[in-house]
Amino acid sequence: MKSIHRPHYAELIAKLVEARTDCGVTQVELAKRLGKQQSYVAKIEALDRRLDVVELADWLNALDLRPDVFMGGLHWWRSGGVGHFR
Repeated sequence: MKSIHRPHYAELIAKLVEARTDCGVTQVELAKRLGKQQSYVAKIEALDRRLDVVELADWLNALDLRPDVFMGGLHWWRSGGVGHFR
């Protein structure tokens, strides 16, 4: 199964959307902060495009979020490590 279709990935993106909206940032504003088009943000949030780890870092930076705090909010990240990702 490709990672974009895994529940772990869907949770990651849902938390990113939640974080973006909690910060009061629109897709358009986030795209501007990232130097991208709004469609880039929309495709990732709709699970039509995969976000890689470098892009994740860019998103968190653009939203002024600490990676350790953000990742700690993911159920599967807190559950104990790589062996639990299967």
